Amino acid sequence: MNYKILLFLFSLATSATFAQVNYCIDTSYTVMNTFKKEIKKFPEIKIREQKHISAVRVLNDITYTDTKTRPLQLDVFMPNTNKKNYPTIIMIHGGGWKSGNKSHLFPMAEKLAEKGFICVTVAYRLSPEAKYPNGIYDIKKAIQFIKENHQKIQVDTTKLAILGCSSGGQMAVLVGTTNLNPKFQDLESNYKSSVAVQAIIDIDGILAFHHPESKEGEMAAFWLNGTSIENKKNWIEASALTHVDQNTPPTLFINSQYDRFHAGRDDMVAVLKQNAIPYQIEIIENSPHTFWLFDPYFDLTISYITQFLQKTFK
Repeated sequence: MNYKILLFLFSLATSATFAQVNYCIDTSYTVMNTFKKEIKKFPEIKIREQKHISAVRVLNDITYTDTKTRPLQLDVFMPNTNKKNYPTIIMIHGGGWKSGNKSHLFPMAEKLAEKGFICVTVAYRLSPEAKYPNGIYDIKKAIQFIKENHQKIQVDTTKLAILGCSSGGQMAVLVGTTNLNPKFQDLESNYKSSVAVQAIIDIDGILAFHHPESKEGEMAAFWLNGTSIENKKNWIEASALTHVDQNTPPTLFINSQYDRFHAGRDDMVAVLKQNAIPYQIEIIENSPHTFWLFDPYFDLTISYITQFLQKTFK
């Protein structure tokens, strides 16, 4: 990789080294805690670890924006070649909108980078720190940051996907279905680039909060600043199903066996069909909700993502 590119990225990564952190941290959702819970029902599972392979170059903790509580950072996983303009995936971790860490998606980011994608894992403000819609604002700023530095990071801005898992999946689809809606952007942002993405990947994230299939409760209410009765407006507005239309990008749904984690999916598919927008549904049977963290489901998940994006971005 070009030395100037590495120098640029290193300068970004070190810019927040001494920044003061002043926010609430919820560490209840971790890969190990999830493993201990799920292995009781799925004894065959193994945690998929990051392998630190030489074919992938990683830049950690690049600051993309500052907030009142802390700088927000992202990580860039890129193929270790001299090629330019890679298709790129913005990745959003799960954790019930209140917990979780971008490092949970490092194994997936590394594997997809090995297959020829730049992957960007993003830290965003969670509900103990800032309520909806601030996390959505953060993700969209990360998209703008990547676009405004695309030449230095070798990103093809015409081939940008948004991917999320569980609550991160819900956020990914909301980001993707509000491409043209300025209401979901921080108007005080210094970034000017478009927030549009060209593909959506929803890994077991709901499409509608207020829906017969949805069983969202306390954690959703905490993020949305009230229950569905107290703050019905936010529950509807934060549902991607509210916004899906003819401008929605091609979408891949990868789901577990649990119906509640794809509440609203079939309704969204009906709108995609009506507008002749490509979509794909893959069900990973007999799996835990958090299948993407574990073998034997990890490689199948990667395969679905890779095939979908190669077809979408051809």
